[in-house]
Amino acid sequence: MATLNPHHAVYAGSFDPFTFGHLDIVQRASRLFERVTIGVGTNPEKRALFTPDERMDLINQSIAGLTNVTVEVFRGLTVDFLRHCGAAVLIRGMRTLSDIETEFTLTLANRALAPEIETVFLMSSEKYTHISSSLIKQVVQMGGAESIQQLKVFVPFAIIDPLLQKLRPGTTP
Repeated sequence: MATLNPHHAVYAGSFDPFTFGHLDIVQRASRLFERVTIGVGTNPEKRALFTPDERMDLINQSIAGLTNVTVEVFRGLTVDFLRHCGAAVLIRGMRTLSDIETEFTLTLANRALAPEIETVFLMSSEKYTHISSSLIKQVVQMGGAESIQQLKVFVPFAIIDPLLQKLRPGTTP
């Protein structure tokens, strides 16, 4: 088994779409670790809005300037992706108490599958705890013009137009 780098962390998720909450976790992880890889995963239980390659492109636009952060698409188990990357640390963002139960279960499963990988939890900054990809999609689908103008407080600028084109063709920010 190859040695995993404890200074290399992976932040994995579906990121559909990538939000300021996600960006906050990435920025903070990039200060803690020499290298951070954002793993854009595919969840067969979810119907994705953006393709994995679209998500990777939008995230790359959103993280411009973070020189120690890269983005890759992966399929399969997250722990296998970490091994592929050579990373010893999995970053998980925590927003609310309800996240804890789910994350606890996932962490125990990951530890059983890959005891050499450590999970590090980063609490979301308070101003982002209410933001979720599901909420963003609802705002775009059901909100009026004023709500659409407010997208700039939820997602990076690079995400707004593609999000509107997917969910409300013909709408401009």
